[in-house]
Amino acid sequence: MITVFERPQSLTDAHTHYCPGCTHGLIHRLVAEVIDELGVREDTIGVASVGCSVLAYEYFNLDMQEASHGRAPAVATGIKRVHQDKVVFTYQGDGDLAAIGTAEIIHAAARGEKITTIFVNNAIYGMTGGQMAPTTLIGQEATTSPSGRNSTSQGHPVKMTEILATMDGTAYVARVSVHNPREVAKAKKAIRTAFDMQLAGKGFSLVEVLSTCPTNWGLTPLEALKWLEDNMIPYYQLGIKKINA
Repeated sequence: MITVFERPQSLTDAHTHYCPGCTHGLIHRLVAEVIDELGVREDTIGVASVGCSVLAYEYFNLDMQEASHGRAPAVATGIKRVHQDKVVFTYQGDGDLAAIGTAEIIHAAARGEKITTIFVNNAIYGMTGGQMAPTTLIGQEATTSPSGRNSTSQGHPVKMTEILATMDGTAYVARVSVHNPREVAKAKKAIRTAFDMQLAGKGFSLVEVLSTCPTNWGLTPLEALKWLEDNMIPYYQLGIKKINA
């Protein structure tokens, strides 16, 4: 019998805590598949911060380090500088990376730290109850913006990928989505490129993945995928924002 589909070695067989329709699990799989294909599982160290990704150490079958809220890039920097031969990545949400962790990610990029960041953007604080995040869209409802985000009083959504692409220390920055099979394939290719950049010693690399949060969006899983396509992608445009070959 030919095996055509199986769990990646870089994932454990644990059941995840993610809500139905959440795409964190899918993104986990893409990262794990890339690590397997590169043959670096025994030499990879992941850093998860606080948020929906906080239990990533139970799902990735490799060395994982927990970091305080927003501090994953700082922790990853220390790990990579001590273990320069290891592949080091952070896995962070938008409420983590784009809010309390803004300074850490920007300065890691500015320094050109040879780490890779997987940045999951679902435009809301998922784990803590659906509050407005730095990435929440104008007019989008949240528990702290029940009438929809207002740019006058609450500012504009932050485009972290575009900001980081301007930093001299970044080698590869891209934004992808996982709302349909074609985009999932593109997302995996981008994640592979980001890890390849680290292995080549090019500098800091980041892939932003647009993701759904059906529970806090108040939508079904299918409705959430459509909402992402219709609302998030027009503002958070997909594509490679920077690449230093």
